[in-house]
Amino acid sequence: MATFASLKEAQDFFQMERFATSNGMHLDALSETRAVCSMEIRENHLNALNGVMGGATFTLADFASAALTNHLHRPTVAQQVSINYLNAPKGTRLIAHSQCIKNGKTTTVINVDVTDDTGRQIAKFVGTAFKL
Repeated sequence: MATFASLKEAQDFFQMERFATSNGMHLDALSETRAVCSMEIRENHLNALNGVMGGATFTLADFASAALTNHLHRPTVAQQVSINYLNAPKGTRLIAHSQCIKNGKTTTVINVDVTDDTGRQIAKFVGTAFKL
């Protein structure tokens, strides 16, 4: 059973995710099976090599995971995550697509695929969340 009645309600709740939102990350879509978050790549997301900082990509994936897990059961917190960085973005926007692969009694496992706006695969994130 979903905990948010609408996308707008979820977006209002996740405005309190100050690190993500202050870095330009948005919740774009939410259902009981998936969440989509995105961000325009800005100068403050770049590292010393002028590429997107891994932490920016991680935060976007974590935000998409949190949106979905907290929609399935609130409150839920990250318990364990892993990320594989696959490619450097070529576009101007990153999009994180999260999908629930297991919604158990006490934990939820989420896959998050991060792409850029050209369709290039940027990262693969897998997270386990604990239901409080």
